Amino acid sequence: MLNLLALSFEGELAPSLDLRCMSPGHKPPDGWGVGYYPGGEFAASLVKEAAPQPGSTRSGLMKTWDPLESSIFLLHLRTAAWGPLTEANTQPFCRSAWGRDWLLAHSGSLEQRLVVPQGSFFEPVGSTDSEALFCRLLDWVHQQGWRSLGDVDAPRMRGWLEEVNTLGPLTLVLSDGRDLCIYADRTGATNCWLWQVAPPYERLILGDDDLELDLTRRGAKSRKGFIVSTHPIESRTEVPATWKQMPPSSLVIIRQGAVRAEVLPPKSLMAGGAKPALVAEFEARSRLRRPPVAPVKVMDVHHRTIYRYSQAVERSAHKLRLTPLHDRLQSLLSHEVTMSSGVTQAEYEDVFGNRVRKVLVDTSYDELIIEAHSRVELRDTDPLSYRPLHVRSTLPLVWMPWQANMLQPYLLPPELADTQLEELLEYAMSFARRNDFDLLDTLLDINFSIFKEYRYQQGSTTLNTTPFDVYSTRLGVCQDFANVFICLARLLGVPARYTCGYIYTGPKHANAAQAEASHAWVQVYLPEVGWKGFDPTNGILTQTDHVRVAVGRQYSDTTPTRGTIYLGGGGERLEVFVRCEPVEQGSR
Repeated sequence: MLNLLALSFEGELAPSLDLRCMSPGHKPPDGWGVGYYPGGEFAASLVKEAAPQPGSTRSGLMKTWDPLESSIFLLHLRTAAWGPLTEANTQPFCRSAWGRDWLLAHSGSLEQRLVVPQGSFFEPVGSTDSEALFCRLLDWVHQQGWRSLGDVDAPRMRGWLEEVNTLGPLTLVLSDGRDLCIYADRTGATNCWLWQVAPPYERLILGDDDLELDLTRRGAKSRKGFIVSTHPIESRTEVPATWKQMPPSSLVIIRQGAVRAEVLPPKSLMAGGAKPALVAEFEARSRLRRPPVAPVKVMDVHHRTIYRYSQAVERSAHKLRLTPLHDRLQSLLSHEVTMSSGVTQAEYEDVFGNRVRKVLVDTSYDELIIEAHSRVELRDTDPLSYRPLHVRSTLPLVWMPWQANMLQPYLLPPELADTQLEELLEYAMSFARRNDFDLLDTLLDINFSIFKEYRYQQGSTTLNTTPFDVYSTRLGVCQDFANVFICLARLLGVPARYTCGYIYTGPKHANAAQAEASHAWVQVYLPEVGWKGFDPTNGILTQTDHVRVAVGRQYSDTTPTRGTIYLGGGGERLEVFVRCEPVEQGSR
């Protein structure tokens, strides 16, 4: 029988839990309990039953009970080894300390019960080894001066649990309402398995003879997360169950469906050589979030657009945004635009500060070629050189009235159904909670997560694809990923604008397709810092490989070429070629 199950997801889930072990004809456990944190608060709710009878009313509630909604869940099915069958001895156990409720569930049985010294800050109510362990663990946390799992030194925590583990089998999960800490028994007497669930999915059901867990019965949400279990449970949908066993004596801390720390015993690190996947991903996230200083770079850009028509066009008008921006971080050294036909009527700066050419073509043509050659010096060498914003922010951000008035075009989210915006807001807030409401870390996490979890696929979307569509399918191109980032940032009260330009990806970059057309990314306005660039397609901050051409509320404000045909035309074929190359120092 499964002994322990736990969940940690980004945002709240409302699962349906069918305790089949309580059905007539099955041998019920000696006790069962479910612990969770409703409303994303630090106050835990517990549903327990000791010595249950088959078909009990309380167990039936778990299948349809509406209040069962949280981002963290702990389920324990007890086989008694210590103490009588009472609710005091039924897990999960709960203790309140430091402004939050702590939950613990233990799989295994220590060979001897830990002694809790008289006068300890935490004392057990029941008589189990697990509750005594819980009290001793919280006392030790208190002695270290920690007040949450976010404060915990993970290697020291693993070392303390490994020492206790010498007294008997010990696999446990511990939560403080924000983080979920998992420790795997050092001998393998009780195993621990992790399933990293990644969207998109329409149905997600897993189960065996003892239980069935339906995470989507009351509405599927495109959220990632982890499922922890003492043995693998089969998936009953098209989503494959990719369980991975935790190494013995290892510890993992998860917040909002993302790994914050993974610690292995030193001997495992030396013997294996290769780093575990979770460690490698955690380190990659850190590298991409905090880039090194880049050298100043001069870039040559050639942008060629060709329109071909099945019938001759007699008259047309065009607006071109092909002139790179010129400011303190980017200097326009030279620039030229040529057209195979047409006369420039005006050049002006639009309301967003972009340079625009207005062109009229009144001679017949069936092919129109527009070419722009630019040389730009890029000096955004250290995008995080400003004063660190490591302060707990109130998210969504609150602006002074005159600031909000000036930034209003960049604060309004797209027009979507209320239910879609509510889900996207919950998704955005999961990043804030995961990063302790640190504004910069929240934005960096969004940037990296879109890069890591959304798949770049040309032709998968159109100009009418909404941010919610991209969030649901996890598919798109640079424009779509920019739109998702902008939507999430604005829902957090962070002004964000669409940025169009070019990117140098190197001669053999895997994403070379990005460099063969205009690229899109995001700039956000940070308090007392200004506009800073984030590229969610590549999971990086913009430095000296990005050439800015136009900014605006959305793509339509930044379109490189746009025209209206007044007479003639027919079927249209469009070809776009972009070459972006750094200039060698000696040839500048």
